[in-house]
Amino acid sequence: MIPAILDLASLKALYAGGLSPLDLVEEVIARRKASDDPAIFITQTPDDDLRAAANALVANAPQPNSLPLWGIPFAVKDNIDVAGLPTTAACPAFAYSPDRDATVVARLKAAGALVIGKTNLDQFATGLNGTRSPYGAPRSVFNKDYVSGGSSSGSAVTVASGLASFSLGTDTAGSGRVPAAFNNLVGIKPTPGLVPNVGVVPACRSVDVVTVFAATVGDGVAIRKIMDGLDTADPYSRKAVPAALPASSLRIGVLDGAEREFFGNAAVEALYDAAIERAKSLGATIVPFDYAPFRQAAELLYNGPWVAERLAAVKDFIATNADDFDPTVRKIIEGAGAYDAVDAFEGQYKLGHLRQKALAEWEKLDILMLPTSPTTYTVDAMLADPIVKNSHFGRYTNFANLFGYAAIAVPGGFGTDGLPSGVTLFGPSFSDDALAPFADAMHRAAASGMGKDKAVSLPEASKVAEPDDGLVTIMVVGAHLTGMPLNHELTGPGGKLVKTCRTAGEYRLYVLPNTTPPKPGLIREPGFEGKGLEVEVWKVTPQAFGRFVQNIPAPLGIGKVMLDDGSQVSGFLCEPYAVKGAQEVTELGGWRAYIASRKG
Repeated sequence: MIPAILDLASLKALYAGGLSPLDLVEEVIARRKASDDPAIFITQTPDDDLRAAANALVANAPQPNSLPLWGIPFAVKDNIDVAGLPTTAACPAFAYSPDRDATVVARLKAAGALVIGKTNLDQFATGLNGTRSPYGAPRSVFNKDYVSGGSSSGSAVTVASGLASFSLGTDTAGSGRVPAAFNNLVGIKPTPGLVPNVGVVPACRSVDVVTVFAATVGDGVAIRKIMDGLDTADPYSRKAVPAALPASSLRIGVLDGAEREFFGNAAVEALYDAAIERAKSLGATIVPFDYAPFRQAAELLYNGPWVAERLAAVKDFIATNADDFDPTVRKIIEGAGAYDAVDAFEGQYKLGHLRQKALAEWEKLDILMLPTSPTTYTVDAMLADPIVKNSHFGRYTNFANLFGYAAIAVPGGFGTDGLPSGVTLFGPSFSDDALAPFADAMHRAAASGMGKDKAVSLPEASKVAEPDDGLVTIMVVGAHLTGMPLNHELTGPGGKLVKTCRTAGEYRLYVLPNTTPPKPGLIREPGFEGKGLEVEVWKVTPQAFGRFVQNIPAPLGIGKVMLDDGSQVSGFLCEPYAVKGAQEVTELGGWRAYIASRKG
């Protein structure tokens, strides 16, 4: 059965089991016809052309999954060229017919992916809300009264509604991230220059980035890697020099004090606080930082000379076709006339000073974690105040490309209003791959599903592996927990806390008699349906692990323990004979709770 959300792992498994790309294409065609949002696409790949593409793929590469994206359907924002389909940038008078694919599209097609259509956007990629298009306003898949986010509006909705496995957007000010948050998706925003922009209608050419909307971080990173690579036809294309991040104990910068602005949206603020707690549980160190220089840089993108770069992209067209522009887009672009060359240089100088202040904050941080958007609005509210409310969406996004950062937006759960929110993780230039494992862990910990399917579990096959840091993972359940008497045996040799989590439900916990300090016995009982027990996962050097294991007294030992996310880790287990007649404390949920109950 084809799942509601077309993630890569599920489709590859179905293809391995006998599903054909033509079968999937027929499903996509049926879903397009059944869609209740008429504003998603500007141009759909005709049904017969889509069938022909699937048949051609099988003829040229008959073995299932023989190409990285064999038979994977994707959609393309309509400011990115696809040969055979018009490019409009959501302005009919601007439309042209490209004779070749954009570099990124060509690379994805060569990997076996199938284009299902061109998606709607805020005209000329100017906006973060999705209402600035003559083709209509795509809506949030969770509430049709609300905006989908922009400018890559239709691209996000195609993935969130199950029409495509992934889609391409562009991101100048946050357009590859805000729609992800509003539709419970992952948004991959590469470091500027990592993915080439050849064949993309520019918004601000010097800071534009092609992005990926996907169901999981693993999917998005795999797709981005196919698009990566120097293209000398793009003056801003760069050869990547990957940047590393600590494998554990990340120092994560979060908002504090007056810089926490949610424009009255308590639901989003609560979800941000919940994300901070999840980051702590994953072993991160939370560090409040001064967002002011980042915010001031963000304000330059629309309230500074960079708006003149938007005029540079369309100056000849707007000179003859001003009446064909969306009124709000026209107002923004024509506002560029207030800036001259002196302003442009002064803006660069100001950005440079702000960059230095931001670098000072980075001295105490490894990554930033910010709300992807501090709030959301209905379509009617956005249309009533289109510039001010749009600016609210960009409060925590606009700085990223000006400073050259990598970013990954991940779902952050659903508020009391039933709407999704998300957080974005930012890292230094070319930390794109290094950001991915923690971003994936945050998405999985949020347990918010994928797209419109809030209940589905993320496939284990799409999990992003931690980089090999040469350390050994060990799970502790009792006296070695943080703050407990034997924790020094982990911290002394430099052990690092990875995360706090729970075991699977089939484990019981007992108090071992006659142990000093008191120790628990963890026993696996197949068929027992408990709620899991709180444990910690640490990393230590192989030498420390060896000494640690050697000193473990009987009846304890090290074995494989199943965690509640389905993964397995080496950890403390007890021989069953030792707990006969011992006090069981499973119902308390963990050793820490048991110790607290004794003190009470």
